[in-house]
Formats: sequence, structure tokens, C-alpha cells
Amino acid sequence: MSHTLQSPLHEALRAFIVEKRKKAGLTQAEVAEKLGRYQSFVANIESGQRRIDVVELLDLASAIGFDPRDAIKRLSSIGSKA
Repeated sequence: MSHTLQSPLHEALRAFIVEKRKKAGLTQAEVAEKLGRYQSFVANIESGQRRIDVVELLDLASAIGFDPRDAIKRLSSIGSKA
């Protein structure tokens, strides 16, 4: 298995999360507070320095207010092109 950090799929997921957070009008600090984490946790995810597991994706979806299936659909469409 190759490294996923900085892969096209990881970049797409990172961009998706940033897009959804901004569309929801939330700051990194507000998302972090909802997650019970520090702002740097969200910053590391959004900057691509930290991978996101499935449980974290579900938590982020709940905190930001998006359907995690939308993220999977977007990534699946990119993955099929790679």
C-alpha cells in the first residue's frame, strides 16, 4: 500500500473538508470545539499533514454538517480516473 498523504485522493478529501467547513461558515476553532479537540488538529487535517480515518470522517461530517457519503462519492469518482 502506498503512502496516502499528499496522494490525489487525500488531497481531494482534504479539499472537500475545507470546502464544506467554509460553506458551513465555521472556523477551524469552532469545528475543533465541536470535536473536543484543539484547533491544530483541524489545521493538520486541512493542511494535509494528517490522515483521516473513517471514524474521524464521520465525526467531521457531524461537526461540520455534511453527509459523509458525499465525500466517498467524490473520492470514488476521482479514484476511478486514477
